[in-house]
Amino acid sequence: MSDGSDTLRGAARVKPGPGQESVWDYPRPPLVQATAKHIEVDFGGEIIAETTRALRVLETSHPPVYYIPLEDVVAGALAPSGRATYCEFKGEARYYDVIAGDMRAADAAWIYAEPSPGYEALMGRVAFSPREMDECRVDGEIVRPQPGSFYGGWITSDIVGPYKGEPGTGDW
Repeated sequence: MSDGSDTLRGAARVKPGPGQESVWDYPRPPLVQATAKHIEVDFGGEIIAETTRALRVLETSHPPVYYIPLEDVVAGALAPSGRATYCEFKGEARYYDVIAGDMRAADAAWIYAEPSPGYEALMGRVAFSPREMDECRVDGEIVRPQPGSFYGGWITSDIVGPYKGEPGTGDW
């Protein structure tokens, strides 16, 4: 799919412009990639995570998910929730409530404590769902959350779709 006129089961692929990436050029299985971009997570009126040492996971049809080193997260901002899910590639994800001041966002962050082979770099890192946070930023740009309640991708102006989670994408 290279010319922007392609359709993806009814949704038109957006042709990337200069400096943009298409989620349809991302691989499956997903790729883990280091980034030096400045990543910030705000919740409860506080910056609870900030780093230039994130990893991003790139998977076909999904905006990047950023994984932040745990040492770059404010102490006490994460509390185990008991929820777990399974990714066919990365393994078991354990969920955490995010806490700041009097605010608590249930199941808004996740960690792969023992990732599957090939994804060991995710160990000791946490991903935050931008939907539940006050604001998440990449190099100062406020991200939009990936559509759909299940997904945690971060959409910025340099990422184009369509994205898994939008209406009509349930069979992708």
